[in-house]
Amino acid sequence: MAKKYYVVWAGRETGIFTSWDVTKRSVDKFPQAKYKSFATEAEAKAAFAKSPHSSIGKASAKASGTKTTSTKTKASSSTATEASNNAVLSQFDVVIYTDGGCEPNPGKAGSGIAVYRQAQLAELWYGLFNPNGTNNTAELNALHQALLMAKTALDAGHSVQIMSDSQYSIKCISEWAYGWKSKGWTRKGGEIANLDIIKQAHELYDAIKDKLTIQHVAAHIGIEGNELADRMSIYAIDQQHSAFSQFKPPLDIGKILALRTG
Repeated sequence: MAKKYYVVWAGRETGIFTSWDVTKRSVDKFPQAKYKSFATEAEAKAAFAKSPHSSIGKASAKASGTKTTSTKTKASSSTATEASNNAVLSQFDVVIYTDGGCEPNPGKAGSGIAVYRQAQLAELWYGLFNPNGTNNTAELNALHQALLMAKTALDAGHSVQIMSDSQYSIKCISEWAYGWKSKGWTRKGGEIANLDIIKQAHELYDAIKDKLTIQHVAAHIGIEGNELADRMSIYAIDQQHSAFSQFKPPLDIGKILALRTG
């Protein structure tokens, strides 16, 4: 039987898998699960980097990159493309990009963050290495760290937006957690993966959500902040850095972007 590569865009764990049993555990009875099999790893990687609509249905205006009007919700599932991303940098005092990496998935995991102040790169952060992690856990860890940074900035009177390329992480803390919490942190159909970090991130999000905006950003399309956060997540894996630490200046963007990508 030919080897297949399973892409999971929305599930208990997201990523590219080679085992149907692992894939099934991730998507079975998961609300609005999105997944598809591919014949080659290259096809799977290309598909995973894009919206699931590109592979399993017609692209909507949001998925195709057409500029969309902003919504009133603070946690938005609309995807920021390169053009709309530039507008974000000019609209907020602080913009925080988050990313998580895992090689393979499950496997060695790390988290990364890029912080912009007044539209200029100010800080890079990396760490939380886990030799037995998952991509979802790494994404949630990065988002949790971003929320901690956001609270500090908000308390200082700054406007803040967080940009994450993980729909799973955004929805976990801003949507699904409310239902899980109301049911005693349980869900129909099985256990809640990554529950500890979800609880911590959701509690923080809930406390500052009225002053904070979180938006999904398209991954690996050249958006500088997303690419830098990606490099930091892989740098954390390469360095096996368990703490969450600031990357030491100088912040040579060209050299950092030349680092290994996830």
